Amino acid sequence: MIECLTYIQEAITVHPYMELKPAKVSFGRHESFPLRFGWITKGLDALAEDANVFTAADATVTLGVGKNMVAAMRYWLLATRMVERTDTGLARSAIGEILFPDGEGGDRYLEDDGTIWLLHWLLATNPTEATAIYWFYNHFHKPEFASEEVFAGLREFVRQQVTAKTAPTTLRRDANLMLRMYAQSSGGTRLLAEDALDSPLAALLLLERLDRQTWQAVPRDREEIPLVAFAYAVADVFAHLSEGQLPVERLMYSGRGHCAPGAVFRLTEGGLTAKLEALCEEFPESLRLDRTAGLYQLYKIGPFEPLPILQAHYQAPRGKSGKAKGKRKHVVETARQGRRPNELPLAAGGAA
Repeated sequence: MIECLTYIQEAITVHPYMELKPAKVSFGRHESFPLRFGWITKGLDALAEDANVFTAADATVTLGVGKNMVAAMRYWLLATRMVERTDTGLARSAIGEILFPDGEGGDRYLEDDGTIWLLHWLLATNPTEATAIYWFYNHFHKPEFASEEVFAGLREFVRQQVTAKTAPTTLRRDANLMLRMYAQSSGGTRLLAEDALDSPLAALLLLERLDRQTWQAVPRDREEIPLVAFAYAVADVFAHLSEGQLPVERLMYSGRGHCAPGAVFRLTEGGLTAKLEALCEEFPESLRLDRTAGLYQLYKIGPFEPLPILQAHYQAPRGKSGKAKGKRKHVVETARQGRRPNELPLAAGGAA
C-alpha cells in the first residue's frame, strides 16, 4: 500500500508537459534505437560524473556504446523526464532523483513493475520530447490496426496540429520504432527479437502483434497496474489542470490540453472505475468519488501531489527484489464500507 502523506507536501512543482505545443515537437531523435534495460541507470551514473558526458569526445568509451546509441540514450533520458536541461548541461530531474537516485532507494534496475508503468506515463504525456508516443496513446483509438494506419494517422496529426516541418520518412521511422518498442516479439527477425528483449516497455503488454502487418491495443481492466503508477498519473492530471475536482470522463479520455490515465494505460471504463475506487480507499483524506449533477466526479479533498506519492513508495525499505518490503500503513485507517458498482456512468461521447 501507499502511505497517505500529510507531512511532506512541500511546494514541489510539476512541469506542464501534457499540452502539445505545435512548434515544439520531437521526431527521429532516438536514432531508431528503443529504450533499453540499463540505459537509464547507465546514463544517470555517467551524468553524475560529467554533466556534458553525452557531448564529450570520449562519450562512446565512457558509456560503452556506439555513437548513435549515445544520442539515443540521451534522448530517452530526456523523453522519460529523468533528466532536464540546465545552463551547464543535463541534470537529473526531481523524478529521476526519486526513481533512480545516486545512492540508496529507488529502483535502479527496473525490478518494480510500477517503475515501468511510470516510465510509460511519463513518455505518453510528453508531447514535446516523445511526440509520436504521446499521439498514439492519447489520440489514436483503434483497437486493431495495420502499421500503415499508424503511420497515416501520425502523418495526418502532424499535418493538422504541428507547425514544425517533418519528413514523412522520419514519421514512418517513429511509428515503426514505437510499435517495436511496445510489442513483444513472437519470433520475427533478429532485430525485432532484440528490441523486444531490450525494451522494458514491451513487458506492459499494451501492444500485441497479430501478424506481420497487424497489431492490437485493446482496452483492458489491467488489474496488474501498480497503484503507485496510477496514483501518480491521477495526481499529475490534477496538478496540470490546477483543479480541485475532475469528471471521471476527463480521467478516461484525453483532450487537447490534458492526458488521461484511461487512454494512456488503455483501460476499460470498468478498469478505470476499479482503480479510482482503490485510490480513494488508499487516500481517504485526499480523494472522494461522488456523483454530482448525474455524473461521477473525483474530488481532491486533501493533499495529493505527484512527487510525494513517489517519495512514499520509493523511499520505503526495499528487499533484494527492489520491491518495497511489507505493507505501508495508512495515516488514518478506515474500514471498507462495501464497493460501488464496477462501472461508472460516463458522459456520452468518446475521446477528443
